[in-house]
Amino acid sequence: MKIASVECLPVYDGRPSIFVIVQSDEGLFGVGEAGLVRRAGAIREVVNDFAPLLIGEDPFRIEHHWQRLSRGFFFPHDKIAGSALAAIDIALWDLMGKALGLPVYQLLGGRVRDKVVCYPHVGGRTPEELVERCLAARDEGWKFVRFSPNIGEGGRFEPAEAIRESIRMFEAVRTALGESVEICFDVHTRLDPADAIQLCRAVEPYRPFFMEDPIRSESPNSFRLLRQHINVPLAAGEQFCSKWEFRQLIEEDLIDYARVDLCICGGISESKKIAGWAETHYIKLATHNPLGPVSSAACLNLNLAVSNVGVMEQPQRPGRVMANVVPEQVTWADGYLLPPSKPGLGITFDVEAARRLPYRPGDVVRPLLHRDDGSFTNW
Repeated sequence: MKIASVECLPVYDGRPSIFVIVQSDEGLFGVGEAGLVRRAGAIREVVNDFAPLLIGEDPFRIEHHWQRLSRGFFFPHDKIAGSALAAIDIALWDLMGKALGLPVYQLLGGRVRDKVVCYPHVGGRTPEELVERCLAARDEGWKFVRFSPNIGEGGRFEPAEAIRESIRMFEAVRTALGESVEICFDVHTRLDPADAIQLCRAVEPYRPFFMEDPIRSESPNSFRLLRQHINVPLAAGEQFCSKWEFRQLIEEDLIDYARVDLCICGGISESKKIAGWAETHYIKLATHNPLGPVSSAACLNLNLAVSNVGVMEQPQRPGRVMANVVPEQVTWADGYLLPPSKPGLGITFDVEAARRLPYRPGDVVRPLLHRDDGSFTNW
């Protein structure tokens, strides 16, 4: 079997997605998904640049291809190239599984668990609205809820106000849910260390499962300061594109949950290496999965095959997005995703349906936040 073609398909179906199809000369294909959907044009060009290095090659040499694409241009891959590489890597694992008639998790060593617990995205403008939605999620079967600081009208975000409001939200949700449901809180890198310390210390009584990205990720050294002053679990890493960017956070035990994004961080191959490294520091995976159904399937297969899993992000129940492109998605039941039985990623993908939904740059509005003085702040 040889690789016959590599195609990048940026798609818009109410939301943007970037898929990569790796076609074999025997009629089988694998599908992967790339992150950084607002950089679809750049990622497509990187995939097109990578394609000549893959066509005619053995698709089973996944690690060899990974190393060539990551380091073969002398300069190591960055986030754009990492997202393109991730989609190709996931597609190669899918193709191998289909060719061998096995689910990807079997190729990774087999199941270490029977199901993977996951959390949805829940939001609300007021404590009452948030509580109502969290209770509905619990009643539907979810074992976790996740929410973030609210954004004001027109993209306004003032840290002091956001901290006060977030504390009220935490208190209301924990009081309503009791101890039966875990709470994940995503700050989304919007706070500086001093503000993050204030927030993390204030919500300690409400026992967050983790506080995600309380500060920006560019300087891992800042997590040392944060760690010294708080007593809540920390999660970070969704903006990283390789094991090397995780290095300090893991080696210095600065996080409790590694937010590996398979669709940015080099795909299944790189993410499994990070999981093994994290295991030596008792750090668990909390895979970042805000994308589409291919990403969900890739995360599920990895999480089924590695021992150190805390929880998986799953914004909503499968089948509610991209159902025409991915008619058969992973299975959700009572707050868990279940092992797929079909080979590869365990989903079906309609290439022609994806081609009928081309992504156009104007389809996506880039969110921009600002403070009262007009300065830009992280989304």
